[in-house]
Amino acid sequence: MAAIIQEIMDRYKYINENLADPRTKDYLMIGTPWPCLALLGFYIYFIYNLGPRLMERRQPFKLNRILQIYNLSQILINAYIFYRALELAWFRDYSYFCQPIDYSYTPKAIEITRTMWLYFLVKILDLLETFFFVLRKKQNQISFLHVYHHVGMVMGTWGATKYLPGGHVTFLGLVNTFVHAIMYTHYLLSSMKIDTSSFKKYITQLQLVQFFLIILHYAQLAWVEDCGFPFWPAYIMIPQNFFMIILFGEFYYKTYIKKQPAVRVVSNKTETNGTIPVEVSKEKSKDQ
Repeated sequence: MAAIIQEIMDRYKYINENLADPRTKDYLMIGTPWPCLALLGFYIYFIYNLGPRLMERRQPFKLNRILQIYNLSQILINAYIFYRALELAWFRDYSYFCQPIDYSYTPKAIEITRTMWLYFLVKILDLLETFFFVLRKKQNQISFLHVYHHVGMVMGTWGATKYLPGGHVTFLGLVNTFVHAIMYTHYLLSSMKIDTSSFKKYITQLQLVQFFLIILHYAQLAWVEDCGFPFWPAYIMIPQNFFMIILFGEFYYKTYIKKQPAVRVVSNKTETNGTIPVEVSKEKSKDQ
């Protein structure tokens, strides 16, 4: 038993320390996986158990002002990271075909690792969106797609910051921060009672384009001559983003393409001899 425990500890040390990039080991929540896993564990527990129980006998919280501040903060932070990604890398010397990681301690290389760490923290900030759903008693909006996407992004950005802080992998953050800046602009306008419903489907289309671009970006590693960036992330990111296309595509189809069947509303009229159903001509057909 002691030998087995020692073997587990040695493997954990190898994965957590030997394989990790030493430049990011002292960044908040990056040194070991346990703080991140504990946070995600509490996130799951709160949104499915603790939160609904706390709100069961309470009225929904009105969080309009908090949501406006939150959405504005997300716009500014995502726009800033998008700008930094362009300014540090993608508008300069980064190749869109295959880009190795600069493992040096030059100011630019260190700044890229810090920007990736900030992107990871933003993915943690994204979790607040689900907490707000619970506090507003909008449990129906906490779908499998919603939770899977948020949890997956936190785990993925943690891994990237710890093991691959730079290079080819940062293209995902470049595209994603652009999409999120637009998405949270829509949320901000909605929280200000400005009708942006006609733009909602275009945001979903933009998200689908995002996943396609990420698949294409990682697929290039299969035919581009070895540039120094490992191929194994492609085995994770390509299936993951295909899965996201399926989930978001299904959502898009049900919400914007599939027609809602006509609804016949029946009202009840009570007479002395009982209840007589009276059909009312109210037919509804609209895009979901």
